[in-house]
Amino acid sequence: MIANYHTHTYRCGHAEGGDEEYVRQAVESGLTILGFSDHTPYDYFDAEPRSRPIRMKPEELPDYARSVHDLAEKYRDRIEIHLGVEAEYYPKYFPRLLEMLRENGVEYMILGQHFLGNEIGEPYSGRPTLDRKLLERYVSQTIEAMETGLFSCFAHPDLLRYIGSGKVYEQEMRRLCRAALQAEVPLEINLLGLREGRHYPNERFWRVAAEEGNPVILGCDAHRPEHVADVKSEETARALAERLGLSLLDTLPLRNIGV
Repeated sequence: MIANYHTHTYRCGHAEGGDEEYVRQAVESGLTILGFSDHTPYDYFDAEPRSRPIRMKPEELPDYARSVHDLAEKYRDRIEIHLGVEAEYYPKYFPRLLEMLRENGVEYMILGQHFLGNEIGEPYSGRPTLDRKLLERYVSQTIEAMETGLFSCFAHPDLLRYIGSGKVYEQEMRRLCRAALQAEVPLEINLLGLREGRHYPNERFWRVAAEEGNPVILGCDAHRPEHVADVKSEETARALAERLGLSLLDTLPLRNIGV
């Protein structure tokens, strides 16, 4: 890998290490581009709690932005650094989120739809489900997100863990892949899923993506500095892509959310 756009920080509450440690590891590993994309803050303006303990708090966003910008300047001759977030698409709160991100100079977003609706009262998308409606909602909501034209890639698009009919799963994920292709949003093979033996990457999904011709990017989903040098998971992901005939991108064309 020469670029990784999926990097978290300690601010999300479930990652470790200082920001500069990730940069140093990236440089040592030969990356030429490092994108920080910590879990975006979300203010639930009319609900409690304001934020789940799985993402940075709104008041931490300015420090996050300053830190990444300072590192980009400090290491400008050694590596290209970008400031992003991993964000869910919640229609009710999305306009306010964009305001907050733009005010802090965030450059790009990657889509990571961990919950549906507007999150409150919704189950985690990665739980096993036989509910076809949940699968359909996941696909429809993420398509709506991609059609905003604001997401640079779709992280772990195979997160939704539908364990029902294979025919239904293929039908819905083909709808997702075709919409991603139309919106020109690359799909991410997630190395964290490989690293931790999760239910994704799901080969059923990636077989459909290969058939539809979706561009694919590898994402470290780093929660510790050494994760940006996860050679073993990268090799496994590349083998999957080669076996299925997926087209891997080396870098992403970032969509600047500030314009």
